[in-house]
Amino acid sequence: MPLKLSRHEEDREAPICQAYSVNEEVINTLKPRVDKLEGIATIFKALADDARVKILYALGQTELCVCDVAALLGSTTATASYHLRLLHYLGLVRYRKEGKRVYYRLADPHVGNLVEEVIKHLGEV
Repeated sequence: MPLKLSRHEEDREAPICQAYSVNEEVINTLKPRVDKLEGIATIFKALADDARVKILYALGQTELCVCDVAALLGSTTATASYHLRLLHYLGLVRYRKEGKRVYYRLADPHVGNLVEEVIKHLGEV
């Protein structure tokens, strides 16, 4: 579901400073760190899809083959494979082949932690 402001919230302006003053010390400390975040939105865009968040959550619990992911999502293996391929491309998941099966797992526990933190934020755990 896309983020939308209510009509009342749309009409309200965000508060701004009445006097313009920049804290150079804070800006000089933060600027190099903030500049390193370039491109991070791509990962958040990938997480903006419920199916991919569900996949990441599930892979945070256990390793799954493509067929398992499809069954979990109630989708085709082609759809599950598409999502897994994107997550792999972004470096969020890894895979291993075992015979004719391909098993996926999280590339890094931090990815699972991110999903868990959002769940906690929403109060669903």
